[in-house]
Amino acid sequence: MERQETPILIATVVLIILVVLIITLFWVFQRRKNSLLLHQKEAEKKFERAIAETQIEIREETLRNISWELHDNIGQLLTLAKIQVDVAKEDPKKLPEVTETITKSLVELRALSKLINPDAIKSLSLTEAIALEVERFNRLQFIEATLSSNTEIRTLDDKAEIIIFRILQEFFSNTIKHSKASKLTVNVRYDQEKLVINAKDDGVGFDTKDIKSKQNIGIGLCNMQNRGKLINAEVSLDSAKGKGTSITLTYYYKKLVTEEEVD
Repeated sequence: MERQETPILIATVVLIILVVLIITLFWVFQRRKNSLLLHQKEAEKKFERAIAETQIEIREETLRNISWELHDNIGQLLTLAKIQVDVAKEDPKKLPEVTETITKSLVELRALSKLINPDAIKSLSLTEAIALEVERFNRLQFIEATLSSNTEIRTLDDKAEIIIFRILQEFFSNTIKHSKASKLTVNVRYDQEKLVINAKDDGVGFDTKDIKSKQNIGIGLCNMQNRGKLINAEVSLDSAKGKGTSITLTYYYKKLVTEEEVD
């Protein structure tokens, strides 16, 4: 009788162990799954927050540009037109100069309206948005800027476009403010698997070995590279003293990376 009970007892114990093991594994799996889902949601929130912050930065930069153009550019043109009108009262032959100044003011206002109209900005492709910046630089004589792009314009993810445009906007701003450059060239190339954008100025440049010691350059590059990681893009900066500075952004179309992959 005892011999018959022993195998049954062993089988029961094994069965209980298996049940406990299965329950434990299921609990661990479920906990890991919930943790991953929670982490994914947190990563998505961080990504959306980064996109929102970038949109705000773009709006702030745009508003600064509008404010500057209204005050220093269009304001000066209208002041000049007023002076010319006063002169033309005494000398009617000067009226064509008044007409020319007012016409130029209207051109500047129409160009400015593109920046003010949010619907117009949203409808622009990435290349068109970059072209608008280049056009502004030339119109205001900040720098002699040129843009080239191949004909294969691929529709990008809206969020990727926002990040890419902000990275370029930061580079353009640094070029205008600090590089002392006279020329800026921008090339946009769409390939089958990636988008490559290269922008280069002919400014004073800097020694890339000094990036760590130059806080503003180091922070700026770090910000651009971190933004790039959000959309699976690579950002590199190249410069040499007296030979200008260039940025190369490579964006792969496949996917937007998660916060876990960024870390």
